[in-house]
Amino acid sequence: MSFEWPWQYNFPPFFTLQPNVDTRQKQLAAWCFLALSYCRHHKLYTLDIMEVQECPVFNHKNIDRKLSTEAILIVFEELRKKGNLEWLDKNKTQCLVMWRRPEEWGKLIYQWVSKNGMVNTVFTLYELANGDDTESEEFHGLEEWMLIRSLQALQTDGKAEVITMDDGKGVKFF
Repeated sequence: MSFEWPWQYNFPPFFTLQPNVDTRQKQLAAWCFLALSYCRHHKLYTLDIMEVQECPVFNHKNIDRKLSTEAILIVFEELRKKGNLEWLDKNKTQCLVMWRRPEEWGKLIYQWVSKNGMVNTVFTLYELANGDDTESEEFHGLEEWMLIRSLQALQTDGKAEVITMDDGKGVKFF
């Protein structure tokens, strides 16, 4: 399935931050939605600011338009304020993108566990994110940092416990 670009993507002024406050807010909301949708479609969780400048989401070669690094940082700051992005370094060169928050992933995982009668079962993190049983689930292939945060959210709710096993970490669901 190919990614569907929003109409704004083919509108050259979209790639220049607008000076009018109301227009800019709508534009930033559209950029945030586009960035999260693109990351979700391509299952991207970690972004490098230098690489993302050449990424199709910020560089539309067909209309020869590119969002500036400064504008990308403004979009990323909006995402950070909304809880969808976390910087990995103080220089803001790499970030974690959360197109679904840990609590949302946790809810999806717990629904799958419940639906399949696996409450009171122990899983390794690998089995949960990469096992054959989860292949058709949206959380299949989830990066470990996000999986752990999701399970910690479930642990806070009393629905799971992250445990240390001989060969790494695991989780028991309640």
